[in-house]
Amino acid sequence: MDYSFSEQTKHFKSSAVRDILSVIQQGNVISFAGGLPSDDFFPIEAVQSAYEKVFASGRSSLQYGLTEGFTPLREAIQTVMTKKGITSTVEKTLLTTGSQQVIDLFSRIMLAEGDVVLTEDPTYLAALQVFRSYGAKVIAVKGDENGMDPHDLEEKMRVYQPKFVYIVPTFSNPEAKIWSTERRQKLVELCYQYHVLTLEDDPYGELNFTNDTFEPIASFDEKGSHILYTSTFSKTVVPGLRTGWVTGPDEVIAMMSQAKQMTDLHSSSIDQQALFYIMRDFDLQSHIETLRKEYYIRMTIMRDFLNKLDRGLFKWKEPKGGMFMWIEGDEKLDATSLLGEAVKNGVAYVPGTPFYVNEPKLNTFRLNFSHSTPDNIKLGMDRLVSVLTRQVTV
Repeated sequence: MDYSFSEQTKHFKSSAVRDILSVIQQGNVISFAGGLPSDDFFPIEAVQSAYEKVFASGRSSLQYGLTEGFTPLREAIQTVMTKKGITSTVEKTLLTTGSQQVIDLFSRIMLAEGDVVLTEDPTYLAALQVFRSYGAKVIAVKGDENGMDPHDLEEKMRVYQPKFVYIVPTFSNPEAKIWSTERRQKLVELCYQYHVLTLEDDPYGELNFTNDTFEPIASFDEKGSHILYTSTFSKTVVPGLRTGWVTGPDEVIAMMSQAKQMTDLHSSSIDQQALFYIMRDFDLQSHIETLRKEYYIRMTIMRDFLNKLDRGLFKWKEPKGGMFMWIEGDEKLDATSLLGEAVKNGVAYVPGTPFYVNEPKLNTFRLNFSHSTPDNIKLGMDRLVSVLTRQVTV
């Protein structure tokens, strides 16, 4: 049958990461492709205890909930926002099915065919998928290791009058870059000047390997009028709970809540209640400290193997946090074509091309160090270094 799908579906594209994951499940392949936290440190006992408390609280815990989310959890999140210097309230906080739903809901209420979104380049590929699914025109802003170039950002705000800016300024995906304080402040100033909203995506900010603090861009928005901040429990508790949140201007959050009501009524109330008990009764901060230490160890193992590569042919920087390493090879390297050879040799990565807005660099790829065990990182990186070395010496 010839199905008559909507015009919007013409913008749909499959996720490169999901496609790769379906391939590497076949055989003995060590994957550095997915953006996965480590199963080894899931707080199973704390999660189990939290659900027991939910069920012990009575039948009402199984009933429909508020679209905005479980109020005690939203209240608990205010403590997190205060520590980050972000002005927020329960009324301005919406719980969602992961922070990915935040990106979709925000796009849904803001974008029409042809509207402009400004992003970093490269940037989170699943966000690009969402923006394009609504027919948006995504424009890349020039930048460097310190964030978006303020002059180029201002010029593109002036010329394109974008609906919003999307950024991952702390341990970004895929580059693991950290915006400087000056760039963070300047972005807010430009948002005020040109009346542009910004969605700050911060899933990795807690995974900090340093003693430095990196203030969210939303903390510089003293008016509380231009920056939305979103984060998730997927990287610090467990991704299976599928719970994220967003806080921002009242009118925007209210509109997103209406869109969510039409989408799914509300995210899982049982999971939200369990998270409340985890935040109340479990030492989450100590757990996060464990993740920081263990992920740092895994990153250094990967780093040491990358040090075996010819630094004249491969460029990369040691991340100060997050879950990824971003590698740029010699111009002759085609990371997409080489992936098949890597998989044959028992290792996988994500080619860099789907992270770019318009002009992808074929010689780039992303590695995840958080999910694999130290032993598997050693084995997988030994395989990958061998494949890369053979490729550049051919």
